[in-house]
Amino acid sequence: MTMVVQWVRSLIFMITIYAWMLILGLVFAPYALFAKRGALMACKTYARTTLWLARWMVGIRSEVRGVVPTGEVVVGAKHQSFLDIIVIFDAVPHGKFIMKRELLWTPIIGLYARRLGCIPVNRGKKGAAVAKMVKDVAKEFNEPGQLVIYPQGTRVAPGVHKPYKVGTAILYEGLGFTCIPVATNAGVFWPRTGVLRKPGLAIVDFLDPIEPGVARNEFLGRLEEVIEMRSDALMREVGFDPDGIH
Repeated sequence: MTMVVQWVRSLIFMITIYAWMLILGLVFAPYALFAKRGALMACKTYARTTLWLARWMVGIRSEVRGVVPTGEVVVGAKHQSFLDIIVIFDAVPHGKFIMKRELLWTPIIGLYARRLGCIPVNRGKKGAAVAKMVKDVAKEFNEPGQLVIYPQGTRVAPGVHKPYKVGTAILYEGLGFTCIPVATNAGVFWPRTGVLRKPGLAIVDFLDPIEPGVARNEFLGRLEEVIEMRSDALMREVGFDPDGIH
C-alpha cells in the first residue's frame, strides 16, 4: 500500500513540475526573448521550486557538497537523471549545457536553452560534432559561465557501467579551462525511466579540480576514476549497492 501511495504522489509530482515548466516558460518568454537575464531567472526559479516540490511531494531532499565553481570551467558530471541537471543548474551561477541538437526544437526548452547559451551537438556525426562543439563553445564563452558536459553522453542508471567518451577531453584540451568533476547518486531516487520517485537524500558532489595541461588520455582516465569512485560511494552512503547491478 505504501508503494502505491508513493507512486501516486510521484505521478502528481511529475504532472505538477511539467505543468509548472510550461507556465513559467510562457510567463517569462517575453522577458527571455529580449534579455538573457530573463531566461536565467526563469530557469533558476524553475530549478529551485522543483527541488522544493520534490522534497515536499515525494520526500527527495537534495544536498550539494564540495566547492561550487563560479568562474569559467568545464564541469564533467555524472548523469543519472533529470534531478542531477536541476541540482547542478541551481548550484552554479550560470550553467550552460552540452545538449543533443533535437532539444532545440522542443517547445519552451529550446527557447531557453538558446538564451542560456547551451551548445547543441549532432550525435550522428561524431568527429565533425566534436570539432564543431569546441568551435561553438569558444564563441559562446564571450560571456562567462560554467559549461556542463556529461562524459558518458547520456543518463546512466545507478550501478550500470558505460564508457566515458573523448568529447569532454577534447573540450578540456581545446578550451584550456579547469575541469570540475561532479559525482552524484540522484538516480537512486529519481530514476531515468518510470514514474516512481523514492524518498531519500540525493547528493551532488563537486570534486577536486583537474587543472589545465593534463594529457588527453590521462585526463580522461582521471576523470572517470574520480567520478565513478565517488558516485559509487555516494550510492552506498544511502544504502544502494552499485556492485549488485549486473
